[in-house]
Amino acid sequence: MPYLTSAVLGAALLCFAVLGLRARWADGPLDDYVTARNSQGAQAIGLSFLASSMGAWILFAPPEIGAFVGPVALAGYAIGSSLPFLVLGLYGPAIRRYLPQGRSIGEFAEACYGVGVRRWVSFVSVAYMACFLAAELTAIGAIAALLSDVPPSLVILGLAVVTLAYTTVGGLRASLATDRWQAWLLLALLVLVGGVAWWWLPPMPAEAVMPSVPAGSALSVALTLVIAVTAANLFHQGYWQRIWAAEDDRALGRGALLGATSSLLVVMAIGGLGMLAAMQGLALGEPPIPFFALLSAAPAWLGLPALVLAVTLVASSVDTLQNAIASMAVASSGRRGLSVRAARLATVALMVPVVWVALQGFSVLRLFLIADLLCAAIVVPVLLGLWQRMSPLAAVGGGLAGLFGAVLPGWVTQGSLSAGVLAASFPGSIPTLAPFLGALLASTLVSLLIAWLRPGVRLHLASKGDT
Repeated sequence: MPYLTSAVLGAALLCFAVLGLRARWADGPLDDYVTARNSQGAQAIGLSFLASSMGAWILFAPPEIGAFVGPVALAGYAIGSSLPFLVLGLYGPAIRRYLPQGRSIGEFAEACYGVGVRRWVSFVSVAYMACFLAAELTAIGAIAALLSDVPPSLVILGLAVVTLAYTTVGGLRASLATDRWQAWLLLALLVLVGGVAWWWLPPMPAEAVMPSVPAGSALSVALTLVIAVTAANLFHQGYWQRIWAAEDDRALGRGALLGATSSLLVVMAIGGLGMLAAMQGLALGEPPIPFFALLSAAPAWLGLPALVLAVTLVASSVDTLQNAIASMAVASSGRRGLSVRAARLATVALMVPVVWVALQGFSVLRLFLIADLLCAAIVVPVLLGLWQRMSPLAAVGGGLAGLFGAVLPGWVTQGSLSAGVLAASFPGSIPTLAPFLGALLASTLVSLLIAWLRPGVRLHLASKGDT
């Protein structure tokens, strides 16, 4: 069985590599390597949004939220997963007009506010994506250990090397090409695995009830997830690349709508399986893994397509993140003449520490939450960049206010600054609403107040005629 599993996983990874390498843009310029500018239709953009946003996390987080908190919180998670695409679909055309040769969220921040803000935004974006990468590779190692006898380190290294092979050669075009196939494959595998697992469940117990918590707690969790997931995903450079990869504004808007709708439905469906596991009274494990608890009641052969599903999910997000982090490094260098070879070397170099962290099996959830909070503290000032009244002072002031707002709730309730800082670092690795809401509200209010009292002089923006 280990040999069969290894062969199937190897075949899946080989297919992804072939698809990615076939899409390479031989001898293309660096700009095409990191943006594939104006080349993708609506369906390609939509499927790419879906595939790049889905990762192994959907097999853990939504089912657990559904099983323990219920449908309201699950809906919050699904909305948070889809809302960034709608924001980029609505806001992206203005970004394309204002910065037609742009390549990154960092360049957008610099065009609006200057180099200082760009560096901070780039740091937050890379930190978030590095956590995302480490989490995905760690998760596939854990899933491999759970579902097979294949050494987890072998799966982690194999997936990292194969995705690097086609992203370093083909850049963003390779990632976009594999995304289309990975999106359809993961949807088919989700239907197969979820459908068979559901079919083999015993009849629902008469005493079964829908998982739920008090309405106030459920709404609090839902709002926390909407803020955290939306803010963090708006700093995902892979999504920003697709703003410029779309062939026109119409393709971007339709693609964003397709990505948002499909992401919402997938998260709700997989979370619903978690609720089903809880209602069946299955042993959910410690720590809880409701999705895999469902598999325990299904035929043994289902473990193999479930593992292929997990590999597809991780590959689709990892290749996007690899190219996205490399594009941030290239764009942040400020060297328009930087070579494609240097970009490829940057991709490989940035993966070395991430793979090392994944091989250690660390929990990265706390780092993820901190990165999410940093995103929530500055997301509104960044998105206000196209408003003529905004200035670097308003953006920096709003960002600092967001950090203070994250600490303030714990400071007030527990009576000390150190306690507020500790609460904002999520010591129990549990997302709480107060830091996220404080960060979002404080950054928004201070940005708007400074912009209103001391409007910026935005001659470079007004000259483009985009506001």
